[in-house]
Amino acid sequence: MIGNDWDNVLEEEFEKEYFLKIKDFVEEEYRTKTIYPPKEEVFNAFKLCPIDNVKVVILGQDPYHEKGQAHGLAFSTPEGHPIPRSLKNIFKEIESEYNYPIPESGCLESWAKQGVFLLNTVLTVEEGNANSHSKCGWQTFTDNVIKILNNQKQPIVFLLWGKQAEL
Repeated sequence: MIGNDWDNVLEEEFEKEYFLKIKDFVEEEYRTKTIYPPKEEVFNAFKLCPIDNVKVVILGQDPYHEKGQAHGLAFSTPEGHPIPRSLKNIFKEIESEYNYPIPESGCLESWAKQGVFLLNTVLTVEEGNANSHSKCGWQTFTDNVIKILNNQKQPIVFLLWGKQAEL
């Protein structure tokens, strides 16, 4: 499903009843509505950052819900798309704290390839409808992913950003 070591780690998770319900729900949503990210990019965080490479986990809420913004990495946008306000704020904090220039692109694929696991707690969303898939079970899946990561031998730093992280 993913194409790297995550497949073995998540094999049992993908067979659990709750995940099969998520899968059925999301497949129906893709058939009947405009859903982001594109179906083939839902697991990009996993594809671009194999579990043995994870050094930092950054948790977001749900994907951007406007056309062309979401591509399966929390806070990231595809190359060539405008940088959303939330990511601009992150870049401003990095610039302020570390005197690092603000990037021209909001694409964080290079971060993922360096071991930054950019995970939203909800992996899909209906166009124009933030949090629309927040009750379909994704949090159970991502909670289990976080537990798996927390039990890895390598040290991993967890960062929680955004409104939900304040709760």
